[in-house]
This record gives sequence, structure tokens and C-alpha cells, in this order.
Amino acid sequence: MSDDLFAPRVPEEVASRRPLADRLRPKTLGEVTGQEHLTGEDGVLRRMIESGSLGSMIFWGPPGTGKTTVARLLSGEAGLAFEQISAIFSGVADLKKVFEAARMRRMDGRQTLLFVDEIHRFNRAQQDSFLPVMEDGTVILVGATTENPSFELNAALLSRARVLTFKSHDEESLEELLKRAETVEGRPLPLTEDARASLIRMADGDGRAVLTLAEEVWRAAREGETFDIEGLTRIVQRRAPVYDKAQDGHYNLISALHKSVRGSDPDAALYYLARMFDAGEDPLYLGRRLVRMAVEDIGLADPQALVICNAAKDAYDYLGSPEGELAFAQACVYLATAPKSNAVYTAFKAATMAAKQNGSLLPPKHILNAPTKLMKGEGYGEGYRYDHDEPDAFSGQDYFPEKMGRQTFYDPPERGFEREIRKRLDWWAKLRKERNPR
Repeated sequence: MSDDLFAPRVPEEVASRRPLADRLRPKTLGEVTGQEHLTGEDGVLRRMIESGSLGSMIFWGPPGTGKTTVARLLSGEAGLAFEQISAIFSGVADLKKVFEAARMRRMDGRQTLLFVDEIHRFNRAQQDSFLPVMEDGTVILVGATTENPSFELNAALLSRARVLTFKSHDEESLEELLKRAETVEGRPLPLTEDARASLIRMADGDGRAVLTLAEEVWRAAREGETFDIEGLTRIVQRRAPVYDKAQDGHYNLISALHKSVRGSDPDAALYYLARMFDAGEDPLYLGRRLVRMAVEDIGLADPQALVICNAAKDAYDYLGSPEGELAFAQACVYLATAPKSNAVYTAFKAATMAAKQNGSLLPPKHILNAPTKLMKGEGYGEGYRYDHDEPDAFSGQDYFPEKMGRQTFYDPPERGFEREIRKRLDWWAKLRKERNPR
């Protein structure tokens, strides 16, 4: 006897009820929200359709910005057959089947728009397989990616496709989506004004996410109930926008944090640090980045910067989360308000380049040890002056290989502690000229 006989019966109206995001999917390009630069009256895609000539394209943008929907609508308005595959679930055999079906349609006079979701997931060889069918017109390829195409897609593929950038939804377009949802549902969203704004922030520019969150709220609300921010957080179990640490959002925020510190803006730096914590970033990753900022952008202008960053890491290890996050916040503010210098960073890069170019040169013999009679006979150690026996504990002798001559890599600015270092270097330079006049 079939197990289906014992399965609970689901009313047809419930079984056929599609998710809200699917029911609100635009039916024309004109209904697409948040991508007016592409789909509006003067948008790039609108102009392509009017010209009657579509070329292959790469849609690049965050999740939930309408890439799949726009591709489907584009094929309909251009009168093209629509094929969709995902690079996650498809292989070479699937591609061959799709290409063959497209060739058959083309023989019947109809072109195919092939939409490839997550196209960056295909390896280089698989990406190359698209080139012949793009060149002979078998398919118009529309690839979708959340990753930067410049890094993830073959140059040959990019040279044959135009990259169109999809933007994250702003608050205005997400609000418009919520209003459409309320119209379809025939009821208002049971949220206070502040909670509604919080829900929009939680969606983090993702149209599908804002509709999914709204649907969760409607499901959870009892008759006459309205949620405030605390109630919303409890219902949807989400605190803040979450980004994929392998995608651009991760790198954009850490870049913004680093540049805010470098720009001596502690408020902006704290904001980006808090966003990354709230999004679930690994605290030790943030700790490592703060250490990097200390050595790259503060350096010896404030030698305590590195000490404080390492102390913040120890404090986090001791306190854990969330209490230990305050130690990183303190380090972040210290770095942002410290005097800035990349002098050591620049000097090390220059010294590294010089080492690569002159790596075969021996140091001058007078600073080399002479452990054997032969080496002493060759002049090793001859003429070396012990600095502690010299006036001011400074001999001023030359330490570079003779063929290189004296070099200058480190040029400290007149800022912070490096002002003191500059005084010392200037003093030693003066003594060096007096004691070694040549």
C-alpha cells in the first residue's frame, strides 16, 4: 500500500501558493525595480532591444538584484528562446546538450538566449567551450556572477561579452518592493516604522531577501499584532546584513575600514568595524588586518600602535566574544588617531627591490668576521671600527657593498615619534660627513 495514503492532505490553495518573491517577479522590463540604468526608458538593455541587436553579456552584481529575472524578460521581449543552466549543477555533457538544442533552433530560424547562473563556477576549459557558439551566433550568452568578472572569467570570454553591472537595491527601491508586497497580500506589514526600516537594512540591498523577510513576518504575526525592532529580530532571527566572505562585500568593507584608518577618521573606522562584526566576520581576521594597518600606515610614527594591536588580540583571546570585540575597537580608534607614516613600508619595498637587483654582491670586507688566517689575509675584518669605542658610539663607516655605494631607503616624516628618529638620522649624517670626508 502506498505511503501517500497516510500523508496529510494539503488544501490545493496552500499547495499552489508560491513564495512571495516568486509571485512578485516582474512581468516586463519596465516593472524591474532598482536597475533603471539598465531597464529604464534610456537604459542600456532597452536600447539594445529597440535596436534589434542583442550581444552576449555578463550580468555582475550582488544576490537578489534581478539578474535572472532580467535575463528571462530580455529573451521574451527580444523574441528569443530561453535556456537556463547553473554552473553549480552542470557539466560538459549538459553544455553539449544545450548547445545542440540551440543549433537545432537556429536551423529553424530562432535564436537562443542562454542564461548561465554562477558562470564564474565553471573552470577555464568550460568557459572556453562557450566561445565557438558565441562567435557563430548559436547562442547569445548571458552569464550571471556575483564575483568580479575581471578576476574570475577568461579574458577571451570577456572580450566577446559586455559586462553590465547590477546595483544593490537602495532603501527606496526596497520600500517599493514592500509596498507591492502589501498590495498583493492585501494587508499592511505588521511592523512599527522603526522595525520596517530595520527590516530594510537587514535585507542589505537584496530584493529577494526583503520579500522573504516580509513573508516571515506575516507568517509569524497573530491577529492584531505589530512587531517592534526587538520583536522583528526575535521573529526573523537575523541581526544584520550578512555577506559571503568569499565575495566582494567582504573585500569592500575591509577596504573601507583600512582606508578610514589611514584617513584618520575614527568614526568611519568604527562604523565599518562594527558592520563586519555584525555580519559575522572572524574577529581574528579583523585583528590581523589591524596589525597590518599598524605596520603599514602608522609604523614608527607611533611604535605603540603595533604593541596595542597585539595586546588587543591577547585581550580578545582572554575575553572571547562579544566582550573582546571592544579591545579591537580600542585598537581601531588608536590607529585612526595615531600619526601616520608609511616610511618603513616604503623603505622595505625599496630595500627588497635593491636586494633582488644586487643579491650577489658581498658585504664590504671590513664588516665580515675573519675566523681563519686565510680570511684575515684576504682582508676580512680589516679596518673595522667598534662603534661603542667611538665618540658618541658612532663610527660612521660604510656598511653597503662597495659596488652599490651608500643608499637611502628610509625617509621618516616630521610626524609623531619619527620626528625624533629624523633628528637622530640627521645628526648621524652630519657626523658621517665629518668623520669620513670622501
